[in-house]
Amino acid sequence: MSAAPQKTKSGAEQIEVTVSAVVPVNDLVTRFEFSRVDGQPFPTFSGGAHTVVIMNDDGRRRMNPYSLMSDPADTSTYAISVRRDDAGRGGSLFMHTQVKVGDVMTLSYPVNLFSLDLRARKNLFFAGGIGITPFLSMIAQLERMNGNWELHYSVRSADLGTYADDLKTKYPNNVHVYYDDQSQSIPLTDLLDGQPLGTNAYVCGPKGMIAWVHASAKEAGWPDAQVHSEEFTAPQPGKPFEVRLCKSDMTIKVGENESLLEALEREGVDAPFLCRGGACGQCETTVVSHDGEFIHRDHWLDDDQHASGTKIMPCVSRFVGASLLLDR
Repeated sequence: MSAAPQKTKSGAEQIEVTVSAVVPVNDLVTRFEFSRVDGQPFPTFSGGAHTVVIMNDDGRRRMNPYSLMSDPADTSTYAISVRRDDAGRGGSLFMHTQVKVGDVMTLSYPVNLFSLDLRARKNLFFAGGIGITPFLSMIAQLERMNGNWELHYSVRSADLGTYADDLKTKYPNNVHVYYDDQSQSIPLTDLLDGQPLGTNAYVCGPKGMIAWVHASAKEAGWPDAQVHSEEFTAPQPGKPFEVRLCKSDMTIKVGENESLLEALEREGVDAPFLCRGGACGQCETTVVSHDGEFIHRDHWLDDDQHASGTKIMPCVSRFVGASLLLDR
């Protein structure tokens, strides 16, 4: 009999897995492959989906979202690639320095906030750095469907071109790689001009690249609905602050190096999530009252909602001030 999926208090299903492979890709990126502890197939997912990896870092619980890069048709394994960030909050360093083959870990069920529009006549992909990972599963899905796609991939150098050589070898007519150290850049304006009617564009990479593609597409007359992007924002440190919770009838302190979401979880408060990166809207929380200023870092709320002071995304945003009362 297979083991039943675990659940967090907020209802997110989790899967116990064994690390089946740890493969260095280059000096910064390592691939991790997982199999299920219970031997059952993994849940199906579509290209562009992500999973949240739950880590036990010497008693500290870390939960980071990573794009699934494996073939959606292969339910025997999940694979992610992690770029080491020496200045980050520690999740990527934990993966690179502590995780080894045979370790038992926990993953969330896959969630897709960056899915393919299957109505598209053509799929135009723009990737930067580790932003290549969701496109690997998208390409695998489209290849099985005989889909029309084209990838333009910007990397710092040949040595740090994660999967660039593999992609060029396998799909020489579809893949175009541009090297920063050779002063090469994606000819975005030309690429956006003259695409077949019904083409959809997708971008994943650094914040500046995502903004560049969106702005350029808008200027070229592309409908917003045909330009897709994914960016998970890591929670940033800040001054500690206190928050009062109405429904839970408690006051908690958010530390300098933890997010409001993490503080809620630490105190056992029901706080649902899907991405933990300010993109999905699942953890959106109503502000009952406040005396101070918000530091909004999400991609979910619009400018008017940010200015209103009535909503906050606990996964990435912070508060500075005398008092904050939330509907939690």
